Amino acid sequence: MIELSHITKRYATYLAVNDLSLTIEPGEVFGFLGPNGAGKTTTIKIMGGILEPTAGEVRICNLEMRAHPEAVKRKIGFIPDRPYLYEKLTGLEFLKFTADLYGANGNGFLPRAKEELERFSLLDWSDELIEAYSHGMRQRLIFAAALLHDPEVIIVDEPMVGLDPVAIKMVKELFQRLSKKGVTVFMSTHTLKVAEDICDRIGILNRGNLIATGTTTELQQLAQTRDSDLEAVFLNLTGSAEV
Repeated sequence: MIELSHITKRYATYLAVNDLSLTIEPGEVFGFLGPNGAGKTTTIKIMGGILEPTAGEVRICNLEMRAHPEAVKRKIGFIPDRPYLYEKLTGLEFLKFTADLYGANGNGFLPRAKEELERFSLLDWSDELIEAYSHGMRQRLIFAAALLHDPEVIIVDEPMVGLDPVAIKMVKELFQRLSKKGVTVFMSTHTLKVAEDICDRIGILNRGNLIATGTTTELQQLAQTRDSDLEAVFLNLTGSAEV
């Protein structure tokens, strides 16, 4: 479960996120949409414990981020929009490094790591340096690393960037399978079709303010665009031509 209570983030005179409150239930796939500069990535970094909010509280799996930062981060699989990778490590070494950080480096590490590498079609590249990986391969490696410790919550910013159609289909199916096991997925994306296909609910952020939440049908009713696709709903609610 994710609970955001009155989250505000201010940079000097710029208000990036304004009094944001949300509750995401266990096993829910939640899509977080908004124009560029709406505050999505700022919100995600606050949820991941990377940024400190100016005001408000983040609770994940009933743990408050400020009081229990390490315990909360062990519950999370965090996939940023611009992940940093150590290029002089091999894929397997990077997973070992990640497992060490999460305390998931016991006797079961190697078979679990190979399972994730195989899932993301990287097993044959596990002993190659990351510097030789394509952009899409690097993105898949980040997914493998994020899932290695069996997180209860996945927080992901732009999950489909750099992935080919086969990998996009695989990630969509993966999120749906994980949600059925009770894993909560919070996903920021500009790919509205992906959000429409797999998200149980969607929130729309505009200029730091949460302007709408609900299922696609509920958002259609709110936007008075019955039978329209999510793109039309989004543009109606945000008044923006930029997705």
